[in-house]
Amino acid sequence: MNLKKHNYFFKESMIDLYTAPTPNGYKVSILLEELKLPYNVVSIELEKKEQKKTEFLKLNPNGRIPTIVDHENNDFTVFESGAILIYLAEKFGKFLSSDPNGRSVTLQWLMFQMGGIGPMQGQAHVFYRYAPEKIEYAIERYQKETLRLYTVLDTQLKEHEYLTGDLSIADIATWPWVRSYRWAGLDIENLPYLKRWIDVLAKRPAFQRGIEVPYKIDRSKMSAKETQEKISKILI
Repeated sequence: MNLKKHNYFFKESMIDLYTAPTPNGYKVSILLEELKLPYNVVSIELEKKEQKKTEFLKLNPNGRIPTIVDHENNDFTVFESGAILIYLAEKFGKFLSSDPNGRSVTLQWLMFQMGGIGPMQGQAHVFYRYAPEKIEYAIERYQKETLRLYTVLDTQLKEHEYLTGDLSIADIATWPWVRSYRWAGLDIENLPYLKRWIDVLAKRPAFQRGIEVPYKIDRSKMSAKETQEKISKILI
């Protein structure tokens, strides 16, 4: 694992972020950037199965990224991207309402991403981009379901600038996935409010920095075969 200092604002970092350049990883780096927190980045090489090594499994028994260690809180460890977002939002009192009803609404939309957008779009990516055999039923199933979920987002965003009114961890969790709609073979031209939301968040400096952690990826320079081979090593 490669420990890399990623410290814009302070001389000492309280958070270690174990991550890789994936939508789930980006959720946490975006939030840390929005919070202007000092943090160290530990880049996990998924292709090398570093997430399955004993050292990492002591932090996250599920062997997935992202994971954080909070040195300010007795080296407390948090895994699962949604749990990390809630932990940080509560710790620093931002992007999650203290009002019970407002908090519930944000958590509802966060769970919508965790239980819907992420799993469905993830499968759309796999079957549309990476699977060695093109299974049309699987491609169509997951693309249709992802698009249905997008329509739910579009309806919500028709009446709100952000998913819950103000910028929240629900937006931070959802955007890294939805911004990659083309990678799932989807078209959002008929979803104008969703498109507007994607564009608005893409202009935020913290979001721009967050998706370059642990490093910037330019898929345009990768052939379809290279991409398939790269991801297949991770999926096995």
